[in-house]
Formats: sequence, structure tokens, C-alpha cells
Amino acid sequence: MKRWSKGSGRNRNTHCTSLGWVLIEKLAMDSFQIVKTVRLTEKGTRQSEKYNQYTLVVDRRANKYQIKKAVEELFKVKVLRVNTMNVRGKLRRQRTHQAGQSPDWKKAVVTLKEGDKIVLT
Repeated sequence: MKRWSKGSGRNRNTHCTSLGWVLIEKLAMDSFQIVKTVRLTEKGTRQSEKYNQYTLVVDRRANKYQIKKAVEELFKVKVLRVNTMNVRGKLRRQRTHQAGQSPDWKKAVVTLKEGDKIVLT
């Protein structure tokens, strides 16, 4: 349950960061909960070689500030920019007429400082 402070219009469970007001519950997420995995695709490989960008699957509740902090903490690199997008799940069928759906997920393209790399082995 969220409690509102009297007269200020701000949530008591908020914290001011350089990117604005963020809920404290969101700040409490662990870095391992935020970054789920690194996506290895042909396009991602070209991006990492040419532009020093890496594609990650992240928690849908995480924002750019949290993703940047988690990547810097986990991989010991300097992040310059984070681009995010919500990807809708595809309709799937397996040997039946009833269609299911793969889950929705969030993709983050992280640009690193020149010279920094994420080792994917």
C-alpha cells in the first residue's frame, strides 16, 4: 500500500535521482534480477563489433537508470547510453489448434565506452 505525504503531492516511498523521482521499491531490485541474460544474435554481434553495443534481456519493471547501474556493477564497464524497448510475445502453437503466447519481455541496447567490452564466453 502506498501512502501519500500530506500536502507535498509526492509519494513517501520516492527518492530523487538525477533522472527524477523513482520509487524506493524499484531501487531495491538486485542487479541479478534486473539483467536476465545477454542476447547473442547476428545483428547483436555486428553491433558489438562496430558500435560497441550489447543487447540484453532485462526485467520489464526496470528503468534505464537501473539497467545502467546494474550493467556497470555486474560487468565492470562504463555505460554511455541505454536504449530500451518492450517486445510483445508471439503467438505460438504446438500440435494443437489452441494458440498460446510466448511471454512479453524488455530489450535493452547498452552502449559502452570506447575500449570496454563484455566477454560473452
